[in-house]
Amino acid sequence: MMENIEAKDDLKGTQSNSTDSKITKKDLLLSWIRWWYANEIPHSYDRMIAPSLLWGLMPILRKLYKKSEDLKEAYKRHLVFYNTQAIWGGGTILGITASLEEARARALEENKGEDVVTPDVINSTKVGLMGPLAGIGDAIDSGTVQYILIGMFLPWAKAGSALGALIPWIAFVALTFTYGFYFTQLGYRLGRAAAIEIVSGKGIRSIIDGLSILGTFMMGILAALYVSVSTPLKWSLSGKEFVLQDILDKILPGLLPLLTVLLVYLYFSKKGLKIIQALLGLVVIFGVLGVIGIL
Repeated sequence: MMENIEAKDDLKGTQSNSTDSKITKKDLLLSWIRWWYANEIPHSYDRMIAPSLLWGLMPILRKLYKKSEDLKEAYKRHLVFYNTQAIWGGGTILGITASLEEARARALEENKGEDVVTPDVINSTKVGLMGPLAGIGDAIDSGTVQYILIGMFLPWAKAGSALGALIPWIAFVALTFTYGFYFTQLGYRLGRAAAIEIVSGKGIRSIIDGLSILGTFMMGILAALYVSVSTPLKWSLSGKEFVLQDILDKILPGLLPLLTVLLVYLYFSKKGLKIIQALLGLVVIFGVLGVIGIL
């Protein structure tokens, strides 16, 4: 009887320890906040943003590893060179790494040597994913989402309201923080399979394609509304006056602004994103055309 009670007590203790070491949603949120906040703060050439990742993982690592030597080893392996985009790459890899560390800690605790996730597996997973996921994140966050938000509130800024500058920034921070935490949870839940879900999942691909199309529309709308190019050229023929700008507007309204944007795009395509050179070139070209009365 006493043996059964003791056995039950041991089992309860084991279950309690296992529960205490289980990563919760609150743990993931804390790690995500720490990573998101410190993403670029300890940036260096030899480690890049590895210290940010370690600082984000520290609460989870302390919870998982009971032995100081295991904890020190975990700290060291997350201080090697690491660099990725903060939201898509950072959130997903943070969750995946937490999942792998949890599997390693559980196997070490249960002395299942053959089932231990090795440090090489953890590091190779991080290194293998940080580049592809960073490319997706840069294209969507920096290349599409932020410009859609700017385009939505640009009329406010043009009207002189400070909200036109503040709201896009606030909305961008809130939006990326929210789906970045979703990626963290997705990475933890699916493990290394999360990368496949993000990179090749049909739902994500549809979102990326939709955002790309929406971004293209937004750029076209902004070009039509805020790029102002017109010509004053006019002439008389058989006693009738012809105004070139009126003729162009009947053919295609906004034709000159569109041609200006396309020329700048072609310049960037051939010469690279040399913004200062492009602006100086536009100033010179439009200055000359303005002096001679063409524009």
